[in-house]
Amino acid sequence: MRAIVMREFGGPEVLQLEDVNDPEPGRGQILLDVRLAGVNYADVHVRGNTYLAPVELPYIPGNEVVGVTPNGKRVVALTQGGGYAEKVAVHRMLNWEIPDDVSDEQAVPLALQGNSAWHLLFTVAQITKGEKVVIPAAAGGVGSLAVQLANRAGATVIALASTPEKRELALELGAAAAVDSSDEEGLAERIRDAAGGDVQAALEMTGGPTLHETLNALAPRGRLAVYGFASGRLTDVPIHTLLEKSITVSGFWLPRLYADRNLPLKASMKSLFDAVGNGSLKMVHGGTYPLADAAKAHNSLNSRTGTGKFSLDTTK
Repeated sequence: MRAIVMREFGGPEVLQLEDVNDPEPGRGQILLDVRLAGVNYADVHVRGNTYLAPVELPYIPGNEVVGVTPNGKRVVALTQGGGYAEKVAVHRMLNWEIPDDVSDEQAVPLALQGNSAWHLLFTVAQITKGEKVVIPAAAGGVGSLAVQLANRAGATVIALASTPEKRELALELGAAAAVDSSDEEGLAERIRDAAGGDVQAALEMTGGPTLHETLNALAPRGRLAVYGFASGRLTDVPIHTLLEKSITVSGFWLPRLYADRNLPLKASMKSLFDAVGNGSLKMVHGGTYPLADAAKAHNSLNSRTGTGKFSLDTTK
């Protein structure tokens, strides 16, 4: 089969198309014929050797796919690597049949980015109707879904985005206000101005000064859900601020839910499928590239000029 193989860490150029052996499904796994492979910022961390879980080279990246099972069912699945390929082995508990009213392109963001947005909002930040919530990278894969999900739940969304075009998209998706996040200095003040005061909850994935600014915009007893450090800058959280304002900061990494029977992904997937099917959750597509052009997809993701979901068509 054809697959994108990394034999070293580095820039997008390390993503090379090769012919490799088909994967052998392990216990509890099935083999999928892949149609689309999702491209995520986590893949950028893997490529640069900064991912939360270290990988061994050679390595096939990719953590979410749309594919077909041996008995012909169309499914969306979570993988732990191996997605940038024509075939991938997935666990039987981490793939979900796609309803007829949801297309492949609509389904591919749901397993990883959709579940991440859903659980960040409702499991970690525990937003409720009437609360004000900050959502970063609001025109991106997770962000564009989180804006819509929070708005559907009755929250007031303060979206963060770096360009006028991205801020306009966030407003179209349901944000009450959109704030320029391109300049970290004064971000907390801009958030409060847009929200008309402090906010009750915030998602954060940039790190560095942006994390501190977002923290400073939270009201007493506010909640901060941290799910990344896209800037590459890790930072300490000021304990004094947490104590003074009784703020809760929680980290989130979706793979920690893969085997958690108390927080089944099946329930969040049903909610996401239903929302797409009834038209209340819109997919923002950043572009679909042939499998061989994985490096081009990563360049587009790195440039931060695109919006929504990037994917690879493994049939081309």
